[in-house]
Amino acid sequence: MESGLGTIVCIEDEPEMIDLFKLILSRRGYQVFGASGGRAGLEAAQTHKPDVILLDLMMPDMDGWEVYQNLKSNPETQNIPVIVVTAKAQNIDKVLGLHIAKVEDYISKPFSPNELIQSIEAVIAKHVKEA
Repeated sequence: MESGLGTIVCIEDEPEMIDLFKLILSRRGYQVFGASGGRAGLEAAQTHKPDVILLDLMMPDMDGWEVYQNLKSNPETQNIPVIVVTAKAQNIDKVLGLHIAKVEDYISKPFSPNELIQSIEAVIAKHVKEA
């Protein structure tokens, strides 16, 4: 399926969550690639060059913040916007993500499909304007 809206890589260790992201976003016209865990996510980001990365923080093979640092230190992936989608919803994590690490958005699980879509559309619109 060729996508008109954009490509998204979802870095998540739970296959059910990847399926949920694919279901919600493919219905909206996005092409979604799931990556099971941090290492696979870094590979997927380089392979697919997505418009947005959805990143879970709590993964067994590689912490989400470590994945984020790897993405931002790699010239091939450093400009790809990242939205953190996590169950780790404490205020300190949100402050760290939005203000210190400078992720594009921070969505707490459970989330509504509309919340996810609005966040992605806002991030893509912002980055199209900046380009």
